[in-house]
Amino acid sequence: MSPDEKTPLFRKLETAIEQHRNGRIHQAMALYKEVIALDPRNVIALNNYGALLLKENDLNGALTVLRQAVEIDPNAYDAWSNLGDACQLLQDYLAAINCYQKALTIKPTHAPALGNLASALKPIGEFTLAERFHKAALEVDPTHVETHTNYALFLLATGRYKEGFREYEWHWRECAKRVGRADIQWDGTPLNGRTLLVYFVGGFGDAVQFSRFLPQLETLNGKIIVSTRKPLLSLLRYSFPTITFVDDAEAPPPHDVQTPIMSLAYFTGVTLETLPFSEGFLKVQPEKMAEWRERLRHDQGSTAASSPLRVGLVWAGAPHKHIKFIEFANRRRSLDLKTLAPLAEAVPEAIFYSLQIGDKKEQAAHPPAPMTLIDYTDHIHDFSDTAALITQLDVVVAVDTSTAHVAAGLGKPVMMLSRFDQCWRWLAKRSDSPWYDSLTIYQQKRPLDWSEAFEDVKRDLRVMQDAKEHDVQK
Repeated sequence: MSPDEKTPLFRKLETAIEQHRNGRIHQAMALYKEVIALDPRNVIALNNYGALLLKENDLNGALTVLRQAVEIDPNAYDAWSNLGDACQLLQDYLAAINCYQKALTIKPTHAPALGNLASALKPIGEFTLAERFHKAALEVDPTHVETHTNYALFLLATGRYKEGFREYEWHWRECAKRVGRADIQWDGTPLNGRTLLVYFVGGFGDAVQFSRFLPQLETLNGKIIVSTRKPLLSLLRYSFPTITFVDDAEAPPPHDVQTPIMSLAYFTGVTLETLPFSEGFLKVQPEKMAEWRERLRHDQGSTAASSPLRVGLVWAGAPHKHIKFIEFANRRRSLDLKTLAPLAEAVPEAIFYSLQIGDKKEQAAHPPAPMTLIDYTDHIHDFSDTAALITQLDVVVAVDTSTAHVAAGLGKPVMMLSRFDQCWRWLAKRSDSPWYDSLTIYQQKRPLDWSEAFEDVKRDLRVMQDAKEHDVQK
């Protein structure tokens, strides 16, 4: 069709697709909406608009539009696959699996549907089948970075660390290409006098978890510089005093090669059995511990128990509004403080301490009855303060966030509330963690349902309180 033969509607759709491909999301969405208003049965516009609604975190809107697309054209395999993505993000895994199967019935080599079907099978325990579909996706598109990354996360979640971290290198190599730094990515070989820059990516929890590998770099016959975010500097400098840390907000010092810290797990060939420092690896300045010990010295619970259990609480993670899949995960892992009221009912003698920083911090001002909650977070300036406060507590109850890593990295007992589709690092079908000896996982048994996990936490808090009272009476 020549340009002169194209209808205004066709040209509008063509422009929308071009804007879409160039990453101009809002312009593309506006044009797709105009096309749909003029032609409500335009499946291409409906599918593409639905895909962008997913990118913008509008799951219900995406469901509506994508359902319209497949009702109009039941053979629209891309729309079936996108609809499966929407269902999966809403944790309706059976519906997602059905959508991916529809797409694959029409086009068996549809790589996104193959890979995402594998991802939907894992949370419901179909690990063997999930691996088959991950491998099928790789056979269809063996160089697709996201397909390798999804397979890596599956391998890691099932404890196959050597394979999993090797697959995850596809992700890091792609990241290095995007910023034009692929030529200086470290390959894991001895440095022989060169300078290695280790940089942090991801969240604070990732940085803490993988910092345990840093001491192993000192045998490489080179200079090690670690660039990290400022709130971690004090804690990591004291914990690893022989390593140089710099603020990643500033230009990094000169270096020959670089690597993300998570790649250290690959380069060291770590396995479940060889994870270092599971007993703890973080340290706190004695003067900071003394400061917090004094601050907490006169705190009393509502029952004035002779030895109240001191429980740290974290009920929400940090929002990531501009990164779709992380923001969805954050919504599923996070709670409101009021939902933790049953814990206080189980241990009325306990004193609860807010460790909540940032999002939902203000909820500490109005704790639910009968909770005695003390909020000293205005005195917390960085993670070294958080760690010092944690050293004065008996246990930390936290959702899956950085404070759980800090507490467990100190060797402090941690009761971690984990969403149904939990992060790869906590391993499928396990309540313990090879990363942290002191961490216990309380995972949802059903999507969005914390009831059974709460019952288990309540029971274990009660056991801890009774044990503490017994020790005092002896």
